[in-house]
Amino acid sequence: MIAALGTLPFLATLWLLVVLGARVLEESGAKIAAALKGKLLQRPAAATSRFRARVRLPVAAPSHASVQWRAAA
Repeated sequence: MIAALGTLPFLATLWLLVVLGARVLEESGAKIAAALKGKLLQRPAAATSRFRARVRLPVAAPSHASVQWRAAA
């Protein structure tokens, strides 16, 4: 009886993995196939954007370690 009850969560987990794997392949299967062939994915010209805005984040000043911390490293 315990084996039958243990099989049910295993089968449910296996089913979930198959469903999630199918969804991933549906969304990015063309990219994966193009990468395996060593080719670039040809996208429609209207879907690509030519301008990508970049936001530069302020960089924090480097903190200097004390002599005690350097000796411990």
